[in-house]
Amino acid sequence: MAIAQTILTQALADEITLVDVNADKLHGEMLDLQHVAAFLPRTKISASVNYSCSFGSDLVIVTAGARQITGESRLNLLQRNLALFSKMIPPLAADSPDTILLIVSNPVDVLTYVAWKLSGFPSNRVIGSGTNLDSSRFRFLIADHLDINAQDVQAYIVGEHGDSSVALWSSISVGGVLILSFLERQQIAYEKQTLAKIHKEVVEGAYEVIKLKGYTFLTSFDWYFSELLPTKSAIDLCIYPIEYRFCF
Repeated sequence: MAIAQTILTQALADEITLVDVNADKLHGEMLDLQHVAAFLPRTKISASVNYSCSFGSDLVIVTAGARQITGESRLNLLQRNLALFSKMIPPLAADSPDTILLIVSNPVDVLTYVAWKLSGFPSNRVIGSGTNLDSSRFRFLIADHLDINAQDVQAYIVGEHGDSSVALWSSISVGGVLILSFLERQQIAYEKQTLAKIHKEVVEGAYEVIKLKGYTFLTSFDWYFSELLPTKSAIDLCIYPIEYRFCF
């Protein structure tokens, strides 16, 4: 529900539809979101166990899948989630033929490809969350090491989301200053061991969270949704999303 909460608080949608196989839990989640409506921008919230409720969605966000257990790699989830996607993606695509599919389920890179094939959509309308979360963890860890704000760090992880990801060390900058120049100015020693440790923590970050609380939340996607959706310019030059339906 973290993604739904983010969309609501950022006023990114006029309508959100939740879909799940567990009817009781789904109804509870819907009520929980509806009960704080007085503190949120006006958004219609509905829920159903039927995929048809997603009809005409502008954006379908797929978070469903087997939960990763302690010590299990993301790729170990593939067979279980492949069967689920085979049942789920075709009806979602049929009910919303013009939608954008955003895949968050793991292993996200493989399942994004699977969703593309199953949906029959052009490749530019099936998008995976990729290494967005990896990059966010990377930025935090660099900032924490340097004792600065993570928003001042520009750093990226590319490749596969997870164990075989690649850190783009040469492109890291702090406040627009390349990392090596920043370290030199601040008289901070450049240590390869530290860099390796940071990347290892990025890779193992999800496993640590799963070990401690059982799952991870992805809440850093509000900007991502804004970029994916059509917008209109208001007179004051702000950008407002209009008339969107989401399906989780």
